[in-house]
Amino acid sequence: MENKIGKTLNLELVGVDGNAYAIMGLFRRQARREGWSEQEIETVIEEAMSGDYNHLLSTIMIYCEPKDPEEEGD
Repeated sequence: MENKIGKTLNLELVGVDGNAYAIMGLFRRQARREGWSEQEIETVIEEAMSGDYNHLLSTIMIYCEPKDPEEEGD
């Protein structure tokens, strides 16, 4: 699986409600906060929904790269 957008979000999924809809909602909200276009968001969501739950998780995880809080201050 590849990152088709070439972007990642500052989003940590550890500790998040494991419900598929909750994960997609969190992804959507963070992507909007970070200025992603609706087309970019839909590309990821459509790919995530094209398989089972494990496919959804692995797809969303490709686009999430949480930043270390110490790095953000630089």
